[in-house]
Amino acid sequence: MLKNSQMKRIAIFASGAGTNAAKIMERFTNHPGIAVALIVSNNKDAGVLNIAGKNDIETLIIDKNSFNDPKYCLSTLKHRGIDWIILAGFLWKIPSFFVEAYPLHIINIHPALLPKYGGKGMYGMHVHEAVVAAKEKETGITIHYVNEHYDEGAIIFQAKCEVLSTDSPAQVADKVHQLEHRYFPEVIERLLSV
Repeated sequence: MLKNSQMKRIAIFASGAGTNAAKIMERFTNHPGIAVALIVSNNKDAGVLNIAGKNDIETLIIDKNSFNDPKYCLSTLKHRGIDWIILAGFLWKIPSFFVEAYPLHIINIHPALLPKYGGKGMYGMHVHEAVVAAKEKETGITIHYVNEHYDEGAIIFQAKCEVLSTDSPAQVADKVHQLEHRYFPEVIERLLSV
């Protein structure tokens, strides 16, 4: 695929509504150096696919077999000239061949202050429920590189918010979403502009 060598092309992997993906797409619309080139989802009914359509961004729906087939997935990404993979609410563990093909070029956002509340099964409301149950005074977001283990890649950025004793998991989720929407596109831009 021919591409502007200065333009960094990203694929966003998402499984759900796509609110973080929407903020990323918004940030890089008409950006001189970064473009969202592909949305990959493992859920054919994911809201992120509608958002991609409205933004005229190509989509790819995958199942477990195609996701775990290096020939299919990696060749698809390489063919589309993808330089970076951004995980924005993508619920499957990334196979090691992705990490090898994109070293320090896969970024995830996690809705807690890692290393707390990370690992298999710790996503979305599960995290916020655990934070409230533990009576934590603060929580936040962690943006990190992806390695072969859930939520264990090197931390790039963290932001915190207060957890009140009266906060429900849904209220904590709202606070964390605000941090995600504010910082994730900004951190991606900073990282990819180096």
